[in-house]
Amino acid sequence: MEANPTLFRNATVFDGSGGAPQVADLLVRDGRIAATGKDLPAPVGGAVIDCSGRWLMPGLLDIHTHLDLEVELAPELPEAVRHGTTTVVMSNCSLGVAYGNQRRNGEDPIVDCFARVENVPRQVLRKVGDAVHWNDSGAYLEHFERLALGPNVMPMIPHSMLRIEVMGLQASVTREPTADELGRMEALLEKGMAEGYAGFSTDALPFHYLANRPNTRKQIPTQFAPFHELKRLTHIVRRWDRVWQATPPKDSRLQTLRTFLLSSSRLYGRRLKTTAVAAIDLHTNRSLAKLGLTLSRLLNSRLLGGLFRFQALSAPFKLWSDGVITPIAEEIPELRLLNECELDDRAGRLRILDDPDYVRAFRAMWHKGKRGFNLANLKRLVGREDNVLNRRLDDMHVESCPLPCWNGETLEAAWRRLLAWQAGSGGARNADEAAFFGTFPKPAGDDADFVLHLLRQWDTQLRWHTTTANRNPAMVKKLLFHPLTLPGFNDSGAHLTNMAFYDCNLRTLKIAQEDGLQQVAVAVQRMTQAPAQFFGLNVGTLQPGAQADLCVVDPQALRQWQPESTVRYIRREIFDCEQLVNRPEGVVTQVMIAGKLAWSGNGYTPTYSRERFGRVLRAKDHPAEQALAVAAPDFLAAA
Repeated sequence: MEANPTLFRNATVFDGSGGAPQVADLLVRDGRIAATGKDLPAPVGGAVIDCSGRWLMPGLLDIHTHLDLEVELAPELPEAVRHGTTTVVMSNCSLGVAYGNQRRNGEDPIVDCFARVENVPRQVLRKVGDAVHWNDSGAYLEHFERLALGPNVMPMIPHSMLRIEVMGLQASVTREPTADELGRMEALLEKGMAEGYAGFSTDALPFHYLANRPNTRKQIPTQFAPFHELKRLTHIVRRWDRVWQATPPKDSRLQTLRTFLLSSSRLYGRRLKTTAVAAIDLHTNRSLAKLGLTLSRLLNSRLLGGLFRFQALSAPFKLWSDGVITPIAEEIPELRLLNECELDDRAGRLRILDDPDYVRAFRAMWHKGKRGFNLANLKRLVGREDNVLNRRLDDMHVESCPLPCWNGETLEAAWRRLLAWQAGSGGARNADEAAFFGTFPKPAGDDADFVLHLLRQWDTQLRWHTTTANRNPAMVKKLLFHPLTLPGFNDSGAHLTNMAFYDCNLRTLKIAQEDGLQQVAVAVQRMTQAPAQFFGLNVGTLQPGAQADLCVVDPQALRQWQPESTVRYIRREIFDCEQLVNRPEGVVTQVMIAGKLAWSGNGYTPTYSRERFGRVLRAKDHPAEQALAVAAPDFLAAA
């Protein structure tokens, strides 16, 4: 059902090109941009929206999401759209549902692959699996035509699921493919490219593990692929000029270089558009961001002739944890062992925590690099640690726990009070805290003993957060606007209780706002036209004739918004669980998709979620020649 024509009057228009904004009117008719200019006549029978003092820009792109799951349960994707996002790229990190639920031989790959890697509750994953009714990549795209989509969606072919489709889950994590199996993978990937998929996603982060027994100590299937498999599959992506999304094998710089050299035209005859996770400033290892930029310069140089972009995150990398249920726990073997248990298996975790051998291993892990003179200690002193979690109580902030008086403070403060209480030199805050202090052995031991006791007593009832990266705003800005990065490591739709990065596009605008309107224009271009061109999509512009995907932002509300203060923990009934979100008020005043208002004022419009707004985007609908033409100047300038 087509919407009535709409005139946006007197807006500060950012067209997505990066050029200076112009105060103008913009007319939308029949779902498309009909005209821009000064003093356009009001449309007969249409609406006029006064945008005086507000910014109007193309709808924003989110290029790193795992919304493949939510879109099957809530296709309107409300948390994305309320932030001005009108296009999402899905199936990142080798995971997706292009081949259906793949439930065969007692295997449940959606649960197995997503539960620990993306920290999505199993009941949500099972609901998604139950809703899936296709088993073919073409049918997957077609089924979007029947959904009441909110934003436009653009899936990729996910490598883990491709291997499972050809080999079966168990074989995909126990052996290499045969020649026939590899040939079938190539044929399926070729088919996906012909159908219009945006590209191909893989993953090499060493702490991405399967969730179901007997494979809880095995990584996801993409990580078992030998280099020659990756080389042959990415050759298909290269030939179609689509995008390869990847994560590096972080523990091997040599392997990282070898892997990303696949983007080189000098070595492989034609460049491979590559986007990788992630350009972030780790608190425990400040060298990695600089090394990443150095690698990017090398890959994009005339010597190698690649087109490579790290994805940058505009927010502090703040992670919430329920006990040890958190993405960063998977990186450390002693914490990973606890994560192998089902979420509700408190008894299983308690058995592990009470094992004397485990206690010794935990204590050794907790104190690694903190005591004595050794390599780990030296790495810690110079800021070159191997792990993301720094294991410091003053960096662990309590969100909620059975003792409300702890909420909002660090575990360090609570531990110090415990020591004072046991020494008789300080009192507990109240009787409840004194009673809890009484459960500790006396003496209480060190900070490792303190954490072990909390996990035994409270398990997932202890909800805490820490910021592992992007603490330095100046470095965040540098990474975000570097010519060899793209804003995008948002992970929207994943880590439902651990991350709240739906708002990162708005954070990028807020950071740019500090440096004036021209920098805002650059930010808009980097979140609209630049990623659209990179992925070969016909979105991201306000040119006449383009689909009317746009948003309006109130710059005054944006300036006053404090992102960390608008994080909320809400219950999503469709998921039957709680979710962490970010809800800025009044920053985005209108969102339009295909000419229909989805968001206006401070709420969704009446037809939103009942009617179809967005569409499935196919790269084949955007001519490859045009994508190459627009991408080349950016590549040459960066090189």
